[in-house]
Amino acid sequence: MHEIFILLAFLAFIFIALAIDLGLFNKTAHKISLKESLVFTCVWIVLALIFFVFLRFFGDVIHGVPDMETLQAINLRNGHNIAFKDGADFATNLQLYRNQLSLEFITGYLIEYAMSIDNVFVILLIFTGFGVNEKYYHRVLFWGILGAIVMRFIFIFALSGLVHKFAWVLAVFGVILIITAVRMFINRNKHEKVDVENHKVVKLVSKYFAVSPRFHEEHFFIKENGKHLITPLFLVLLVIEFSDVIFAVDSVPAIFSVTKDQYIVFFSNIFAIIGLRSLFFLLSSIVNLFYYLRHGLSLLLGFIGAKMLLEVFDIIHISTVLSLLVILAILIGCILLSVIFPPKEVNQKIENQNTIN
Repeated sequence: MHEIFILLAFLAFIFIALAIDLGLFNKTAHKISLKESLVFTCVWIVLALIFFVFLRFFGDVIHGVPDMETLQAINLRNGHNIAFKDGADFATNLQLYRNQLSLEFITGYLIEYAMSIDNVFVILLIFTGFGVNEKYYHRVLFWGILGAIVMRFIFIFALSGLVHKFAWVLAVFGVILIITAVRMFINRNKHEKVDVENHKVVKLVSKYFAVSPRFHEEHFFIKENGKHLITPLFLVLLVIEFSDVIFAVDSVPAIFSVTKDQYIVFFSNIFAIIGLRSLFFLLSSIVNLFYYLRHGLSLLLGFIGAKMLLEVFDIIHISTVLSLLVILAILIGCILLSVIFPPKEVNQKIENQNTIN
C-alpha cells in the first residue's frame, strides 16, 4: 500500500509540474532561448537532488519498513546488498538502507541522463529531417515526455517482474548492452540521418490514416473539407516516441544493473527524461562539439553490461558507490577530453560559428 501511495504522489507531482510548465511558461509557441533552457535544466536537476535528499532521510516510506525482518526481506528481494551491522539497533540499519536507496537513485539518474544526451542527437535529426519550426519543438517534446512516462511505467514494471522471476534475464540484457556499446563505438564518427519518407512509423501511419501534406502551426490534428487529418507534426511526435522505446531497451536495463527496486528505477528514469526537454534546448546547438561523448557512452554501456554479467554469475559484486564513481569518471573524462583535445573539424566548426556571429 505504501508503494502505491508514493507512486501516485510522485506521478501527481510530475503531472502538476508539467501542467505548470505548459500552462504558465509556455502558453504560446516560441523558440526556447539558451537562458530559458539553462534555467529549466537547473530546476529539474535541483528537484532530482531534492528527491535524493528525501530518500536519504525518508526512503523507507516507499515500501514501509516497520521492523528488521521486513528490512532484511526487502534487502534480499531488491538486491540492495546492504551489509547490516550485527548487534546494531533497527534505526542504525534503517539509515543504511536509506543511504543505499539514495545512492541507487542518483546512480540510476546519472545513467539515464547520460543516455538522454545521446537521445538529443536523434531528436535533433528527427526535427531537422521533418523541417519542424523551432518554436514548435517544445510542444512536441512536452507530449513526447507524457507518452514516454506511460511507456516507461509499463516497461519498467513488466521488466521488474521478469527480473525477479528469472534472474538470467539480466544476463541477456548485459550481453545486449555490451553489443550496443561495441556498435556505438564502431559507429561513433558516422553522421546519422533520418529518412523521413521511408521511416517505418511514417509508412505505417500513412497506410491507415489520412495525413496532411503540410504543417498547420502547432496542431497535431485538423479538419479539412469535412475530413479529419493527421498533421506532419503528429508524425514527428510518433517518430520521437518510437525512438524513445528503442532507447529504453538500453537505458532501463542499465539501471536494473544498479538496483532491482522497480520504484527506484522508475523514479530515477522519470526525473532524467523529464529533464530531457530542457537539456535538449541547452545541448542542441553545442552537442556536436562534445566529440568524445559517443566514446564515453559506449564505454559506459560496456561497463554496465559487464557489471550485470559479473553479478548474475556471482563472479564479483561492484558496489553502488564504485559504480557511481566510474560513471562520473567516464562522463567527466569524455567532456574534458572534448574540451582540451578537440579534433580539427570541431575547431573548424567553432571558428565558423565565431565568424558568423
